Amino acid sequence: MTALELLAPAKDKNVGIAAIDCGADAVYIAGPAWGNRKAAGNSMEDIAELCEYAHRFGVRIFLTVNTLIYDDEWDAVHSMMLEAQDAGVDAFIFREERLLTWPDIRVPMHASTQCSIRSVAQAKHFDELGCARIILERGISLAEVREICAAVSCEVEFFVHGALCVCYSGECRLSEYLDGRSADRGECIQACRSLYDLVDADGRVLVHDKALLSLRDFKLLDRLEELADAGVSSFKIEGRLKNASYVKNVVREYSLALDSLVARYPDRYCRASFGHVSGGFAPDSDKTFNRGYTQWWLDGKRGPWSSMDAPKAMGEYVGEVASVRPEAGGSLRVAVRPANPGVTFANGDGFAFVSRSGAIIGFRGDRCDSTIIYIYKKVEGLKPGVRLYRNVNAAFEREIEARSPRREISVDVDVRVNGSFVIELTATAEDGRTVTSRFNADVEKAENRERAESMLREQLSKRSGAYSFSVRSLDATGALPLLSASTINSMRRLLADDLSSLPLAQRDVQTPENQPLAGNRLHQNAQSVLSKTLKGNDLCSTGESLMRTRYCIKFELGMCPRYQKAPQTGPLYLINNGRRLALGFDCARCEMTVNKTT
Repeated sequence: MTALELLAPAKDKNVGIAAIDCGADAVYIAGPAWGNRKAAGNSMEDIAELCEYAHRFGVRIFLTVNTLIYDDEWDAVHSMMLEAQDAGVDAFIFREERLLTWPDIRVPMHASTQCSIRSVAQAKHFDELGCARIILERGISLAEVREICAAVSCEVEFFVHGALCVCYSGECRLSEYLDGRSADRGECIQACRSLYDLVDADGRVLVHDKALLSLRDFKLLDRLEELADAGVSSFKIEGRLKNASYVKNVVREYSLALDSLVARYPDRYCRASFGHVSGGFAPDSDKTFNRGYTQWWLDGKRGPWSSMDAPKAMGEYVGEVASVRPEAGGSLRVAVRPANPGVTFANGDGFAFVSRSGAIIGFRGDRCDSTIIYIYKKVEGLKPGVRLYRNVNAAFEREIEARSPRREISVDVDVRVNGSFVIELTATAEDGRTVTSRFNADVEKAENRERAESMLREQLSKRSGAYSFSVRSLDATGALPLLSASTINSMRRLLADDLSSLPLAQRDVQTPENQPLAGNRLHQNAQSVLSKTLKGNDLCSTGESLMRTRYCIKFELGMCPRYQKAPQTGPLYLINNGRRLALGFDCARCEMTVNKTT
């Protein structure tokens, strides 16, 4: 039986709890520092509270320690990891191999996507180090994923949704080169979303002011079964800077998809945590932040990957502007020809369109009536014929906020009542925990046995905290006691308290016994690893390449000589605010590089 894990992002404790309630099996989050998202740090007190909540459902918390670490920081990093371990975290996501050499770090270690694992050799390297899990580079094919999974003994994690870095993970130096802020230190300026001109060697502008390095977002909702069959056990959602509504929506959608997969193969798969999620909103990732979707290199072939016209969220296409006319008081009345009959708008919806100059223009619908939008300010470029997108669905956001799902552990209860009115309740939770409690019912006999039995079943089969009870069997010899609803409810709550006092069972996870010493096993000269020094701009001090990527600007623009039979071009450059970057094209490997220029 393979336990499938849905791994959700959390920028803070509250988002983490929301993800758990929506069906996440694990949550990854940063501590106070070194989490590769400088704007998403959390106190250790919040980490401890999140761990306590998560462990009620067997959900695991992974702490990110995946930045590069300077020489004067090692003691502080070590102390933070020990504190996090005491707070209850279940694993660390690391980048620096030296973190594997500390014997007092006892929880599993997961090799981050920042380690850029995209080959069997790289995967085996981290497997041999003793890592409990490796997190693969996103830009690899399903065939490569399968090959890696077959070659290692550790767990394999793969991203399935969210924003994509244009370069191979952990190998981008563009942000630091352009602005002095290192992506390897959690300070990425997202230079890949900036606007560039594409020019040739003569300075002729081929493309003006486009986000030429911006990718669409990743979405593999319909590929989970193939990934699981390939050997992936953890399905990761990107987004540690995303808000709660985004995380809730995406987690719920993918959780339902994993539930469906488990239901199709009940003898092969189970979920990695416990608890049934019920109620709440109907998820739809098309209605939340996205730049359009792609499946990237999963099929090992090129496709429409670029979001160069919309590096920000355009949202769902809703229709074409039919007319724009002024109203009394200076407002605008915008009539939209809907893309399908079900499209309607709500007050506060956000819209976007691309102007004739190529700029993305956004505005709010101050008042909406079906497919009519009223705007209380002027919007440049909004004319008939414009293709309109909705990037904020106000009604959907309100639904996510108002209708939160509920997560509960299923508990079956056996009820036995002997002739002396001694009631024995045996509660068995879905994870296997079992408690038995006895109650002496010093009360009168119930005159109506059928009604008394119905009362027992009804009141015992209610919720108590995180538990949802159901009466599996009721065995009574002779008469039943006359118990009030409040008395039965108290009995059920006591059962819930007794269950809570027991440790929740955990799914089997791989935790190599020799993990703490793994670093010393691999490196013949351990001292050379421990003395590694990183200072200032040393990350950019070697080599001219700032990034290497499967993405190719030539292909996206129809200029590829290999696949599109386009004529060969001379050198090409990206220009941004006077800075010039040279493009390299490795057609043999079907990769592009962005390089420094002198």
